[in-house]
Amino acid sequence: MTTFGIVVGGGPAPGINGVIGAAAQTAMAAGHRVIGILDGMSHLMQGDTSHVVELKTEQVARIHLQGGSILHTSRANPTKKAEHLEAVVKSLDALGITHLVTIGGDDTAFSAKRVADTAAGRILVAHVPKTIDNDLPLPNQAPTFGFETAREHANTVVERILEDTQTTGRWFFIVMMGRKAGHLALGAGKSAGATITLIPEEWGGKKIPFEEIVRVLEGAIVKRLAEGRPDGVAVIAEGVAEYLDPNELEALKDAPRDEHGHVRLAEVPLGKVLRTAVADALAARGVKVQIGDKDVGYELRCGQPTAFDRDYTRDLGVGAVRTLLSGTSAVLITREQGRIVPIPFADLMDPATGRTRVRLVDVDTDSFRNARALQTRVTKDDLADAAKLAAIAKAAKRSPEEAKKRYAVLL
Repeated sequence: MTTFGIVVGGGPAPGINGVIGAAAQTAMAAGHRVIGILDGMSHLMQGDTSHVVELKTEQVARIHLQGGSILHTSRANPTKKAEHLEAVVKSLDALGITHLVTIGGDDTAFSAKRVADTAAGRILVAHVPKTIDNDLPLPNQAPTFGFETAREHANTVVERILEDTQTTGRWFFIVMMGRKAGHLALGAGKSAGATITLIPEEWGGKKIPFEEIVRVLEGAIVKRLAEGRPDGVAVIAEGVAEYLDPNELEALKDAPRDEHGHVRLAEVPLGKVLRTAVADALAARGVKVQIGDKDVGYELRCGQPTAFDRDYTRDLGVGAVRTLLSGTSAVLITREQGRIVPIPFADLMDPATGRTRVRLVDVDTDSFRNARALQTRVTKDDLADAAKLAAIAKAAKRSPEEAKKRYAVLL
């Protein structure tokens, strides 16, 4: 009898239980034992093997309908210290685990690779990619599981805030979860019809001047006012904060970081900071506008998965176990056109950093250009058209020359 281990790392995402349930059922149906490891790798790193549970069919048969993770999760990082990585492998050995299914995002994928390398073949490892950020480089632009469910819930939030702003005649800045990539912000903003959506990829990986963001948002507001609308919603990817100069934004200087060294963006009040800066810039010219702010993130992570993610995660769970039973290890489990395709960890690594590559929004696609075309932004055509420029300038309470100079930088 082979013993399988299942462990979840990183932030929650809808569909985790679908992978756990399908993987456990498939392994048990083949006559194997399944151990659920609680709280990510946090206990294994300390050599503690007591925080585990043996899974049975009756426990997991219907869990694919639930949000959250029955095994919990953590961001514990065993790769920071060699002794922690060795402790994880020794703990797995002590539990008799020879086949390990890991579920998580880019950091957990990297940890899974290091566990496989350290075990040197005696523990086979398959990683199931999970993140609502959709930033893992899956083939053919396939979404990571959890993204579509999170986008659906985020879309509903943006829709309702849009209705609220139209009813009350004000603006809202919604900061959308997404540490490095703008997929979730763009996906929810486009599908809900947000007035404007800002993602870090628009700046091509460069540092983003804070004042430039203020002018982008200000431009959208005054153009909207010129069209007779005092209302609107801006969706802003939280990853924008990663590209800001800490010297420009006090909130970033001493921002707390997680176990992997990433700034805890959810604890950076980006929406409040931008709301204040934009409102102050407009008020200085005598333009009054009401702006609210809202962070959207945690409420997306543990919702009940949609039918798409239930189907998807159950495929991935079965595929992970069958891949391991075939003797294949050190792979990420993907689904392509209805087939499970294991991808070697090495194919996901960025040779420059040694870390998992990050999939960013491709701003050279028609999809992105179409999203931009549907937003309210000051454009080159606006500034070239005397009548449009005059209307924008009037709404901004500036001369046409001043308006052109202030907003031309955004083109």
